[in-house]
Amino acid sequence: MRIRHLSETMINQIAAGEVIERPASVVKELVENALDAGANRVEVATAGGGLNLIRVSDDGSGIPVDELELAVSRHCTSKLGNDIHDIRSLGFRGEALPSIGSVSRLTIRSRTARADAAAEISIEGGNVSPVRPAAANRGTSVEVRDLFFATPARLKFMKGQRAEATAISDVVKRIAIAFPKVRFTLSGPDRTTMELPASDDTAEGRLGRIAQVMGKEFPENSIALDAMRESVQLAGHVSIPSYSRANALQQYAYVNGRPVRDKLIASAIRGAYADVLPRDRHAITVLFLTLDPATVDVNVHPAKADVRFRDPGLVRGLIVGAIREALAKAGLRSATSGASAMMSAFRPGAAAYGHPGPANGHRSFNPGFRAASTAGFDVAYSPYRPLEPAGPAFAETAQASFDTGPSIASVDARAGQADIADELLQMQLGAARAQVHENYIVAQTGDSLIIVDQHAAHERLVYEALKNAIHSRALPAQILLLPEIVDLPEDDATRLASHAETLRQFGLGIERFGPGAIAVRETPAMLGETDVAQLVRDLADEIADNDTTETLKARLDKIAATMACHGSVRSGRRLLPEEMNALLRQMEATPGSGTCNHGRPTYIELKLADIERLFGRR
Repeated sequence: MRIRHLSETMINQIAAGEVIERPASVVKELVENALDAGANRVEVATAGGGLNLIRVSDDGSGIPVDELELAVSRHCTSKLGNDIHDIRSLGFRGEALPSIGSVSRLTIRSRTARADAAAEISIEGGNVSPVRPAAANRGTSVEVRDLFFATPARLKFMKGQRAEATAISDVVKRIAIAFPKVRFTLSGPDRTTMELPASDDTAEGRLGRIAQVMGKEFPENSIALDAMRESVQLAGHVSIPSYSRANALQQYAYVNGRPVRDKLIASAIRGAYADVLPRDRHAITVLFLTLDPATVDVNVHPAKADVRFRDPGLVRGLIVGAIREALAKAGLRSATSGASAMMSAFRPGAAAYGHPGPANGHRSFNPGFRAASTAGFDVAYSPYRPLEPAGPAFAETAQASFDTGPSIASVDARAGQADIADELLQMQLGAARAQVHENYIVAQTGDSLIIVDQHAAHERLVYEALKNAIHSRALPAQILLLPEIVDLPEDDATRLASHAETLRQFGLGIERFGPGAIAVRETPAMLGETDVAQLVRDLADEIADNDTTETLKARLDKIAATMACHGSVRSGRRLLPEEMNALLRQMEATPGSGTCNHGRPTYIELKLADIERLFGRR
């Protein structure tokens, strides 16, 4: 076949295959155009999941009548200057409108502040109609009907209307978080109307918008970030470890105000929470990265969701370091959702409080009622049994040593006989009052009740102590009888050699062995017998992706976690009051002790006001 020029319509349809994946992609492009035009109000209306109708209206600067034809032509834009590396707007490629018009029925109606009247232009399947007068207020309204009617094969790949409507909602929410000063409205017959009022572009205003999108629980269970490394600034909020999700859908990241889904940022978040979350749980995050536009490439893909950083190691290190430092400074915090679940568990199931019970008029209550698993452990109603005298539980065989500190003679764990010192009540975790089911410590503060899982709590304490011992000095290494030679690509061997000193601190001794190989002479003693070649290749892959050696550190930390699990106080051990209080004090002084090594909560706090509500006092 002869080489020939493709038609303009076919070129636009090919471009639409990259830019317009689904109705949510159309909404993203049109909302970004509205924001680039300086809109203070953006209204989105959809029907049929966006396949039948998408209408985006704004009060921005509008499009001059003599530029409407250019607006629907490929590679025509007002947002890009002479430097492709200096991109300060959300859009810049000049492909969205012509791509949308090539696969739908598109109408654009716009009016500038100085114009006497509005004008509109229409495109149907790539065919452009002449510009004509119209009636409209200042701003722009873009209406897209019958999406993909010109490419019916694409319709076969669409999901149901509800799924497409949900995807549109997610796109609007994701963009809205970065623009708290803009009012967003999302409505239509295929959804419940969502309104996000405008607020100030301050820390409080941004947090308010985040709460509008992610729910009011998130601010109560989050930690603020504000860090800077070299010329990169990081701000935002991240959830405490005990407040997590089963997927990563609520991880929002922005680079210079642009919503992105970047693998490096996602990897950094996982690395920051590696010690405090299990593999199947994900943190909730809103991260804002601000840096010189010349140091980040947003022109990786037409959809503009992927970015490339000039110094990925700097960005990853900033995110990991800032989150870990924030978690450490936040101290001991439990998720508010745990208390809510606990209150629900304590309420008798069908016999709701306030309804008449048996014939004698008393409200029914079943003392044997057992609730479902709450925040990681079971809550049971059972008759109280005072703590009986017991020997030192932490000094037994196979138990980790535990320093109880000075004896607290004024603390007696038996109910009705305690005379608790005021200073203990002022502590964050209060004073121990009892041990329930030989596993849960019940403590009292000035205004709350604390329940602590003794095994999970001590497991975290032992783990942190082991980690500090591992990473505070060079680890013991075992010398291999014969060096193991691992063949690698030249680039991987070079990267590994550049990190040789860091790896030696972890007990891994390597050196170059010719142009494409690494000789391993020592391995960490803690690892015992290990697949040396696979370890080296994993390290090489990680350094290539992130310029770090976290793989080896993660393996050592995993061993420390296993040792902590076997070396911590067991469930079912009776503790003395001094031991229980010593455990509480160490928890207060240990970063990350709100969760165990597996990500489960170590304690739940129930406020006195909540307890009073359970008994109808409030």
